[in-house]
Amino acid sequence: MVKVNSEKERASVLCMKALASRGRLDSVSQHMASHPQYLESFLRTQHYILYMDGPLPLQYRHYIAIMAAARHHCRYLVSLHTAQFLRAGGERVWLQGLEAAPPRLRHLDHINKVLAHQPWLTSRSHIQALLKSGEQCWSLAELVQAVVLLAHCHSLCSFVFGCGADAEPLPVSMSVPPPLPLPPHRIPHGTPPAYCPCDAANGNTTVPLTPSVPLERTPRRRSLDSSYDVAFLRERIQKSQEEKERRGDRLLHSQTLLNTADMEEEEEMECSTDPSRFVSDPEFGYQEFARQDEDHLQVLRVQDYSWEDHGFSLVNRLYSDIGHLLDDRFRSVAALPSTHSPDLQRAIWNYIHWIYGIRYDDYNYGEVNQLLEKGLKLYIKAVACYPDATKTPLCTLHWAPFKPAEKVHVDLLVMEARLQAELLYALRAITQHMIA
Repeated sequence: MVKVNSEKERASVLCMKALASRGRLDSVSQHMASHPQYLESFLRTQHYILYMDGPLPLQYRHYIAIMAAARHHCRYLVSLHTAQFLRAGGERVWLQGLEAAPPRLRHLDHINKVLAHQPWLTSRSHIQALLKSGEQCWSLAELVQAVVLLAHCHSLCSFVFGCGADAEPLPVSMSVPPPLPLPPHRIPHGTPPAYCPCDAANGNTTVPLTPSVPLERTPRRRSLDSSYDVAFLRERIQKSQEEKERRGDRLLHSQTLLNTADMEEEEEMECSTDPSRFVSDPEFGYQEFARQDEDHLQVLRVQDYSWEDHGFSLVNRLYSDIGHLLDDRFRSVAALPSTHSPDLQRAIWNYIHWIYGIRYDDYNYGEVNQLLEKGLKLYIKAVACYPDATKTPLCTLHWAPFKPAEKVHVDLLVMEARLQAELLYALRAITQHMIA
């Protein structure tokens, strides 16, 4: 009982810290709070990537996050980073789409697309193209930070969709209009026409997709993310006027408050951003690695390139301290308490790496089919590879054997395994460039 109370208190403290630092408690932190020992590590890493020391300016970091989240049509993260981009002094015109962004950011689009959907295709040529001499080239340190940020946001999209945060109402400063209906020819990334994304994820191409229910407009609501609401602002202005009249500076203070209101209203409008404007080649998506020529694609064998022996030291050298923070995340998720056996957790982790072309020669993959029932495998693969399509009604899965905290645990494993997979492919390509 003492341990339970201690964990609850720890979660409460972490949530209060998140509330104090961002002015609101976001849905991701609320879901992760069931595992406070992991949440602490996650928040520390995310804060470092987005706000602490690094070669990229803050507005670049949030725009890269927008680009990454847009690959999975994650309106939640796109809206969140749009607001942060504006607060960091980003140019509003960039939000018109990729074409309006600086050339250096546009050059990241290809590696963003590959890492998001088919990371095994990441090659030395992608790295060389970004590092080549010229006014729009990237430094190696900048590119490493950008790659870490891309991988972080891609994997976070999986968690957002898995836990349902993307379906929850957004705070007013992050609110977006309902998505427009997709044209008849447009399909989710990597999914055959007229088939459920989950069927595609499971290799079943015989089940027709029934029409989905039209999305309804989500009611807009205010949250602590807005410093003031309109009624409160008016009250503050009136009181301020009465006080300042006695001191002779009523007009100046009232104008300041009104300007604050105008800025927040303008920012709110700018945050209503359609993710598709940041996506090129929308039909590019996940393809079954196991059904392709593995020799041609060059399977990544962990004994040849692993996080512990290769990725950690490289990323930590090129982007100071990030290796330790990422390693702490991987260790924290592996150490989470669970009513299920460690073998099940390893099976989930290795299964995700398997579908991304990463092989462990010392692992018996027969355990995956023994330990993961079909519905769970279906869910894992859908969230890892098709996070923008997991909300279709045909993909609803029943989690009778899992408690809410255990389901979040599975979502965390999916997120972290996917994050490490993307990093391994990107860092291997950077290593190949450096030794060429």
